[in-house]
Amino acid sequence: MSRGTRGLIQAAVLAVLAPLALAGCGGGADEKPQFVSGTTAAPSASASASQAPAEAFALSITPAANGKNLPVSTEIGVKLTGGEVSSVTVTETGGAKVAGTMRADGSAWVPSSPLKWGKTYTAAVTATGAGGAATQTTTFTTMAKPGKETGTGLYMFDGKTYGVAMPVVVEFHPGIAKKDRANVQKRMFVSTDPPQPGAWHWVSNGSQAYYRAPEYWKSGTKITVRIAVGGHPTGNGRYGDVDRKATAKIGERFEMKVDNKTKKMTVLKNGNVIKTMPVSLGKKSTPSVSGTMVVMEKKEQTVFDTTDDPTASDSYRVDIEFAQRLTWSGQYIHSAPWSVGDQGRRNVSHGCVNVGPGNAQWLFNQTKVGDPVTVTGTEDKLSPGDGWTAWNMSWKEFIKGSALPVTE
Repeated sequence: MSRGTRGLIQAAVLAVLAPLALAGCGGGADEKPQFVSGTTAAPSASASASQAPAEAFALSITPAANGKNLPVSTEIGVKLTGGEVSSVTVTETGGAKVAGTMRADGSAWVPSSPLKWGKTYTAAVTATGAGGAATQTTTFTTMAKPGKETGTGLYMFDGKTYGVAMPVVVEFHPGIAKKDRANVQKRMFVSTDPPQPGAWHWVSNGSQAYYRAPEYWKSGTKITVRIAVGGHPTGNGRYGDVDRKATAKIGERFEMKVDNKTKKMTVLKNGNVIKTMPVSLGKKSTPSVSGTMVVMEKKEQTVFDTTDDPTASDSYRVDIEFAQRLTWSGQYIHSAPWSVGDQGRRNVSHGCVNVGPGNAQWLFNQTKVGDPVTVTGTEDKLSPGDGWTAWNMSWKEFIKGSALPVTE
């Protein structure tokens, strides 16, 4: 598709956010609190060596007593030495107990869903140590619902199966300023089963953040996501609109590799080549981009229309079958019966990967959103943020985009 369609595509992206608002929300009300034990001193390796003195038992919590106008994302901070947390109870005045979990590092207890606006809560934290047990309590009141919100979107849906290159993609409107990203990122939780390391990377304008592992996800991985920014400060007097949650699965490894030199696509399943097919890429005036992309959406039938785009050099309107989006700027894999004679020989498209009708249908039936597509040897390069570009950089480059420190 022509690059002149970018305005159309951006409008379509904004339209996507409406259904996304329904995705991944809710749940968590019946979760039971979980606790992570604090670290204790290891015993001496020598029986004759004297034991190191135990740390003095001390417990303090936040927020401060009688705090007012606190965000509904408020956590119960815990500072503890010489012991471990045994229970955290948070109760709404005149209401029910609040479900939540401890952070893995034991630094705070996080509600499983946002607290209520304008309500008073009492928190009690009990910890035990060598000297016995202690309980600290605090009471605080949340703020009224704010007038300014940051809109959010999560491109992952409950119960869906995705490809091995599917990043967790979160959108923010307006984008999050650099100075506010660490505070927001602390509330973006991802867990994988089996466990795999991962990190966040912010697009330069703060409108999106991606989460991925150093390598493609293992097939069969379960990914659980909570973007817990509902009512959380996001900067410039704004607060996140809602929490977003999703639990999804990673399917079989399916990859497409396109080489401009040979004008062929090589298709691999679980690392084995299962098919090759001729392609036609973008002509010199509208070249395809080289880079590692991800299938973002699939449409069995659609219309490519640039007739209302004043920047398009050669506008057109054409019915398209078996379209698979690769970039926001309008590059797709799709059926192109008009270029079958050129496929495998020369590039004639407006930037898309043209394949024959039979091959396009076969691919469409095989692929999943999140499958990787790598194009090499073209005149242009993939721009960061033009699609889900999380894999178009090395792990070392990727972690530089995190707002919090990442251990390589």
